[in-house]
Amino acid sequence: MQRHKYFGTDGIRGRVGIMPITPDFILKLGWAAGNVFSKLNSDKCSNQIIIGKDTRISGYMLESALESGLAAAGVSTALIGPVPTPAIAYLTRAFRAAAGIVISASHNPFYDNGIKFFSVQGTKLAVEVELSIERELNKCLTCVAPKFLGKANRIIDAPGRYIEFCKGTFPAHLSLRKLKIVLDCANGSTYHIAPSVFRELGADVVTVACHPNGFNINKECGTTDIRKLRAQVLARKADLGIAYDGDGDRVVMVDHLGNKVNGDQILYIIAKEKLYRKKLIGGVVGTTMSNTGLVEALEQLNIPFVRANVGDRCVISTLKHKGWYIGGESSGHIILLDKTTTGDGIVVALQILSAMVSNCVSLYELHNDMFLFPQILVNVYCSSIKSPLESKIVKKEIQAAKQELFEQGRVLLRKSGTEPYIRIMVEGKYYSKILCLANKIASAIRSAINSI
Repeated sequence: MQRHKYFGTDGIRGRVGIMPITPDFILKLGWAAGNVFSKLNSDKCSNQIIIGKDTRISGYMLESALESGLAAAGVSTALIGPVPTPAIAYLTRAFRAAAGIVISASHNPFYDNGIKFFSVQGTKLAVEVELSIERELNKCLTCVAPKFLGKANRIIDAPGRYIEFCKGTFPAHLSLRKLKIVLDCANGSTYHIAPSVFRELGADVVTVACHPNGFNINKECGTTDIRKLRAQVLARKADLGIAYDGDGDRVVMVDHLGNKVNGDQILYIIAKEKLYRKKLIGGVVGTTMSNTGLVEALEQLNIPFVRANVGDRCVISTLKHKGWYIGGESSGHIILLDKTTTGDGIVVALQILSAMVSNCVSLYELHNDMFLFPQILVNVYCSSIKSPLESKIVKKEIQAAKQELFEQGRVLLRKSGTEPYIRIMVEGKYYSKILCLANKIASAIRSAINSI
C-alpha cells in the first residue's frame, strides 16, 4: 500500500516556516485539494470549501495561502475565522460544501500549525483521498482561466449556527441555571463560543484563558495544563471546570473537589448514563492507551469494550465496524456518533452536564465509582526519521519492564503522529514502580537517539 508523504494521523502538521507548513506549500496544497474535491464532488454539492482556523498568529498567513491555491483551482471559499474544529465538520454538512478545512495544530504550541480536512459528510478524509491530494502535489501548479477563478466570501453567522447546534444536543427540558462552571478555553477557538453555549443554557460561567493574542494558545492552560482551571474551581467554589484544547475537539474536566476527570472517566460516565436510560447501543471503543480501570469499570456493568489504535480515525473506524456510537481517548478526544461526526468538546461536556442535572448529582459522584490505575506518560523528543524503538538497548529495557510488571501492568511505546516525540506509557498498581520503569525506558531511548 502507498505510504503518505505529508499526511499524518490528523492532517498535515509541523513547525511554521519549515516544510511543509510554509506559504508556498500551503498554496499548492490548496490548489491540489481543490482539484481533487472538484472531481470528487462535482455532482453532489456546491463548488465551495469552508475554511476555519484557531487563534494562532500564523493562521492569517496560511488562510490566505489556502484561499489563493483553491481559487487557482477554480474553487470558491467560505471563510469563517476562528471556530472549533468540530464546527467546521458541522458547517460543512450544513452548507453541503465540497469539503471543510481547518487551520490548526490542536493542542500544540503557537509556533506549530497544520491543515485538517473534512469530507462533504463532515468526516475525516479517507486514506485514498489523502493520497490523491498528495499525487496532485507532485504536479506543476496551473491556474484555471480568469473567468473560472474561485471567489472568497465570509459566513458572518457561522459561530451562531454552531452555538445553536451544540445547544440542540442538550435535552430541551433541562437547564444549567443551578450550576457554576469554570471554562478554560486554552486561548483557542472556543473562546467566543463555549461561554455563550453554557450561559445561554442558564449556567453561571467563569472564564479562564479566553483572551487569545495569537501566541498564548495552549500556553499553561487547556487540556494539557489544568492548574489554573483547578485553582479557579476551588477558589470560586464552582460545581465543576471544563477545559478544551486549542481547537476544541478535546475536553477534560475538574470536579468540585479539584479532581481531574479525563477522557476515560468521561467515556465511563456517558456509557453508564446511556445504559441507565436504556439507550446504549453496543459498547465502548477505547484505544491502546485507555486505562485498565475503564475496562474493569465497564465490565462491572456488562458493557462491551474494545481497543483501537491511537487516533480518532481508528476509533471511528472501529465504531462503524461494530455499529456502536461511543468511543474515545484518555486525552479527552471523545466520539459520540449519535450526536455528531467527529470529536466535539462542547457537545461531550453537555452530555456530562445532562447526566449531572437529570440525576441531581455532582461530577464527583458520577466518576467516583471508577478506579483509575496509576499511569505514567513520558514524552521523549525525537526528530530523527529512524526510530529509536528498534534499538536493542530500548527493546531490552522494555522487556525488563514487562517482566517486572508481569500481569499487573502494561507498557506501551509509540511514535507520535502529531508531534516529534516518542510517547511512553507505563501503567500498573504502584506509582513509584511505574515511574521508575518509565524513566529507565526514557533514558534508554535518549541513549539510542544520541547514537543514531
